[in-house]
Amino acid sequence: MRTPIIAGNWKLNKTISEAVALTTELRDLVAGSKGVEIVVAPPFTALDAVSKVVNGSNIRLAAQDVYWEDSGAFTGEVSVPMLKDIGCDYVIIGHSERRQYFAETNQTVNQKVQAALSHNLKPILCVGELLEEREAGHTEKVVESHVTGGIKGLIETELLSCVIAYEPVWAIGTGKTATPDQAQDVHKYIRDLITNTYSKDVASQICIQYGGSVKPENAAELMTQPDVDGALVGGASLNAESFAQIVKHAL
Repeated sequence: MRTPIIAGNWKLNKTISEAVALTTELRDLVAGSKGVEIVVAPPFTALDAVSKVVNGSNIRLAAQDVYWEDSGAFTGEVSVPMLKDIGCDYVIIGHSERRQYFAETNQTVNQKVQAALSHNLKPILCVGELLEEREAGHTEKVVESHVTGGIKGLIETELLSCVIAYEPVWAIGTGKTATPDQAQDVHKYIRDLITNTYSKDVASQICIQYGGSVKPENAAELMTQPDVDGALVGGASLNAESFAQIVKHAL
């Protein structure tokens, strides 16, 4: 039985004081929620403060990106040991905004995934197609490239420490959402890919989230799909009440 994961990606939002206030409110709203993994991903500057708020609670901490080297002359980067030291359990890797604006590739995504796993930090590997790619009928081709490129070289136990987040780029921050059937089709395709690459047993265990304008109004229907294991939430995670409602839809 897969445990759904509801993760909030705050992106470039919230000062330290705002992050503490949001997390404190959320912590109180979801206290006692069981059967779901709750994750928040503040910006780097707020990670330490938020880690103190969630300590001892049922909320886990994630970073929004990471570099693949442990240390060195890499100005502006943050390493896996640094994230572990601050209390992170997860890290988002390969988000479409990183691919689009910061030249992230399948190769660099894979390097980051492997670096995270080497220190027991769980990657949330993001995959998904552009609108023009979907309209051209290339969704499966793009998703296959992202998935196989991101998990290249991983053994079964490593893969099972990963989460895959399917995020159709055309649905991120646009207000558009894939229909439950569209989401299910791609999630099943990803699970079939894992079956063919590893085994049916591994595929049945891996968590595949949906992301892309997830909000309380559509979360329940999305998460009733058999291969959708929770959500990677953007804008709605910046409001504690909205995010808590999405969490409750996953119970």
